[in-house]
Amino acid sequence: MKVWLLNFLYFPEDKSLYIPAAFEFLIFAVICVLVFRWFLRKSKKQEQQTKELEERVLRERQLEKQKEQQ
Repeated sequence: MKVWLLNFLYFPEDKSLYIPAAFEFLIFAVICVLVFRWFLRKSKKQEQQTKELEERVLRERQLEKQKEQQ
């Protein structure tokens, strides 16, 4: 187990090898933030559409009740 863990954790002597990893991490972090914001916007649009649909259904039900009462 310890040998496997030591092979997994690789710390290079040349610290310049960290630069591509940091750059890649930064790219993925930015992409994650953008996707998260896209999900939020999409969710808000769907919430608004659902509210409009619910209001329309409630109005139609009220109209039907009014027609039945007459």
